[in-house]
Amino acid sequence: VNELLLFPNSFIFGLVDEETFKSIYSQFFPQGDATTYAHFLFNAFDMDRNGSIRFEDFVIGLSVLLRGSVTEKLRWAFNLYDINKDGLVTKEEMLAIMTSIYDMMGRYTLPSVREESPFEHVEKFFQKMDRNRDGVVTIDEFIETCQKDEDIMASMQLFENVI
Repeated sequence: VNELLLFPNSFIFGLVDEETFKSIYSQFFPQGDATTYAHFLFNAFDMDRNGSIRFEDFVIGLSVLLRGSVTEKLRWAFNLYDINKDGLVTKEEMLAIMTSIYDMMGRYTLPSVREESPFEHVEKFFQKMDRNRDGVVTIDEFIETCQKDEDIMASMQLFENVI
């Protein structure tokens, strides 16, 4: 509901464009630069790829994130990471996502972020997720690995219990 209040006139007409979405999302992260991550998030919500988020798309996405099954949530996350929507996550795509998250959180976070931190995070991600070592992560690899990882499942359960 709070998210809807932040889109004052936009959802009255049923659409939010990317610039409006970025502007609003950035308000939640004043200590950093959220524009790139907001771009990726916008694309995950823009289901029909027309450059705007319909109110229905936004509600469906939130519904999956808040009340969906574990598999639905993991599919949604994979879609976010799969920037070019080819069904695979590459190291380049994951590095773009990780860098945007570090930028969004700001350089003054504690513990302090080292320049190589996004790259290290991507390497750990691929060591865990790329089960056949072909340099890309498929949706099946992602879901299977996440479902077998106690820490990931515990964090998803914690999120579910908060909401």
